[in-house]
Amino acid sequence: MVANFELVFQKNNIGIGRRKQSTARVFLNQGTGKLTINNISGEKYLQYNRIYLNSIFGPLKTLGLEDKYDIIVLTNGGGLTGQTSAIKLGLARILCQMNSENRPILKEKGYLTRDARIKERKKYGLRKARKAPQYSKR
Repeated sequence: MVANFELVFQKNNIGIGRRKQSTARVFLNQGTGKLTINNISGEKYLQYNRIYLNSIFGPLKTLGLEDKYDIIVLTNGGGLTGQTSAIKLGLARILCQMNSENRPILKEKGYLTRDARIKERKKYGLRKARKAPQYSKR
């Protein structure tokens, strides 16, 4: 089992996805379509949320490869929504890396677009990034 992971966790065999504060490192291995996130079953990690699971498997379903690969993910930061989007982007990137013919198909569906929206920093004199203290004229 350890030798199997050594083959999977190689630098040339990785897809990195980011969204908000989340980062996901995605590894693909020949298998039966099993999802493992941080050494926990994918369904359990994502709290059996169908929306999150369908979102992650979207790139594989588009290419018709849902039962050909096992997905192993190491993710941290942010919440489940950000992590799900990061996993989806990392998966799409590694699929393009494996076969360049996948790129136009995934790009057309929007799986290779990195959502750059992140939290805005707090400014001095304000309560949050844009919320100002109440103004009193008199």
